[in-house]
Amino acid sequence: MSDSHRIALAEVVDLLEVGRPLPFHVLDGQDRRLLAEGHVLVSDIQLEMLIARGAWVQRSVVQALRAQHQARGTPVPSSRRTLSLFDHWERLVWDLDATLRLVLAGKPAGDALTQLAERVEALVRRDADVALFMMVRQHEPRFALYALLHALHTATVLLVIGQQLGWDAGRLRLAVLGALTMNVSMLELQAQMAQQAEPPSPRQRKAIQEHPEASARLLRAAGVHDGLWQQSVQEHHERPQGDGYPRGLTQVREEAHALRIADVFTAKISARAHRAPMPIQLAAKQLFQEERGGPLAAGLIKALGLYPPGEWVELRNGEVAVVTRRGGNATTPRVASVTNASGRPVVATVERDTARPEFAITGALGAALAEKLQLPRIPPERVYGLIPL
Repeated sequence: MSDSHRIALAEVVDLLEVGRPLPFHVLDGQDRRLLAEGHVLVSDIQLEMLIARGAWVQRSVVQALRAQHQARGTPVPSSRRTLSLFDHWERLVWDLDATLRLVLAGKPAGDALTQLAERVEALVRRDADVALFMMVRQHEPRFALYALLHALHTATVLLVIGQQLGWDAGRLRLAVLGALTMNVSMLELQAQMAQQAEPPSPRQRKAIQEHPEASARLLRAAGVHDGLWQQSVQEHHERPQGDGYPRGLTQVREEAHALRIADVFTAKISARAHRAPMPIQLAAKQLFQEERGGPLAAGLIKALGLYPPGEWVELRNGEVAVVTRRGGNATTPRVASVTNASGRPVVATVERDTARPEFAITGALGAALAEKLQLPRIPPERVYGLIPL
């Protein structure tokens, strides 16, 4: 779209209010969608980060809104609401953006990163099933924010693995800090690669190869003096077999090993612009085989279950449903049906207990089939309601 059809977000802040839905789509300088119309603005920092990214909106939409306001002659009634659990996850995305920009600028960021880690842990403790749902069922792909979302999803996986394996608070904190910062040196590169169809260029491959050590250097420059944290980031692509990078180490700390597992797993199950996400069962199978049934892979599979929250499944009665809660065992989660027995979408989701024979799961529904059936994108609010923090 030409510049004449754009207007900078900074010029329309009078139309925005924290806690209110956006009246327009927001895009970045590369025309990538950052937020959709109706998305609730969650914080002033979010607005600042959007403006820093060169965000813009369509001029004709803004002109129509201003005309409506002028015709009314009175301010638009506020639809502001209290922020929900999902909104607080969204706030984390933008606070992480602001904090990692501090790291990139060489400014002190250790305390801010620690506070972010505390917030991630608190949200997962509040509702781990919601955290997993938001990782698996990304109803609104935002490739411009891929690096930030991937960091939070990796942290979520590490927390559920660590809790399953009985890690203490210190190890859990180290895992989250590593996840949040492992890719700080290639934030924009990750966004680019999430949208490009061609393989990485030689320049991109070099940046990928060097990013663990580059990220560790950035952390040191930003005042992070924790050696284990730096080591986890620096080694998070090493493999005990010696075929990892950048150094080909054969002795790798378990925290770094766990970080690599969570990093790779969440990348596989996340969509790119030109490929569908890998089925979770296949990603878990590959992980289990690569790890030869090791405790970290086994812990992840046991913690997530065969059908984790966010997974599409088919039920014995013919309905298609989305998993909302892990169940008493790996095969009997709680689900919310989104179609009737004839495969037609329903307006309101219906909760089902798959431990009951008539609602038993007959199998997962792959992304390709879900797209063919034109299943609706499911925001978490639809199946969970507006959960307060």
